[in-house]
Amino acid sequence: MAEPRLARYRGVFPVVPTTFTESGALDLESQKRCVDFMIDAGSNGLCILANFSEQFVLSDAERELLTSTLLDHVRGRVPVIVTTTHFSTQVCAARSLRAQEQGASMVMVMPPYHGATIRVGEGPMYEFFARLSDAIRSPIMIQDAPVSGTTLSAAFLARMAQEIYNVAYFKIETAGAASKIRELIRLGGDAIEGPWDGEEGITLLPDLDAGATGAMTGGAYPDGMRAIVDAHAAGDREQAVALYQQWLPLINYENRQTGLLAAKALMREGGVIACEAPRHPFPAMHPDTRAGLIDVARRLDPMVLRWGR
Repeated sequence: MAEPRLARYRGVFPVVPTTFTESGALDLESQKRCVDFMIDAGSNGLCILANFSEQFVLSDAERELLTSTLLDHVRGRVPVIVTTTHFSTQVCAARSLRAQEQGASMVMVMPPYHGATIRVGEGPMYEFFARLSDAIRSPIMIQDAPVSGTTLSAAFLARMAQEIYNVAYFKIETAGAASKIRELIRLGGDAIEGPWDGEEGITLLPDLDAGATGAMTGGAYPDGMRAIVDAHAAGDREQAVALYQQWLPLINYENRQTGLLAAKALMREGGVIACEAPRHPFPAMHPDTRAGLIDVARRLDPMVLRWGR
């Protein structure tokens, strides 16, 4: 297996949830506490405005406010990835340039898509990422996830990494992620600066074995994720396996039962944030599902349940 080139960014970069009040307004004070907790819990970096941040319920003005507020509050303590996905090349480039100007370390972008049926082929998609690269200096992470409904072959991703200057990171969340990461590294060689794991870490161990150097997880327990990733990076795979088995029930509960609501429920339970409600019309978590989540989490004693108490 070819080794990826030395990465500027590696480790655990969890997604920051967006905090709202019960009425659906942004809660910026809880938002700042959320970020402080995530840094204290060992995050190597953060990602904002991702799908797990409920970016799809935010206005453009709210995106701007959250980006400026969070980057100003972090103040360089850790690198921050800003998600700038948009179908329009022009809008995505403008969003990305603005994020770079505000202090983003990287932008994360999905391939252009809209709804269930509007997609573009490899030609326009290549031009999309090439023009985005020309517009900014920051590295670009391509998010390869089923939600886009777009097939991105390892060969096409490797080609873009080799030919488009700032395309260097890849968050792989498709079925068979480990095999795709391994093939991406084989085909792309040194151009693949950051092959990363995603999808809440449900495939974290096989992805690390395949060569993943980063993990973009849910935001509630970076302490647990760091322990796994750090052990694997240090060459202690047996310890990484043991830790993965220990945390897997909670990872699985988040991935299969609660989705993006898990982080805010755990943060609310631990006093990190004031309200765990999503923004309407996204449905709230069922009380029994929430109770199951908290039960699984308490058996692990993660920092999230202690930080705000």
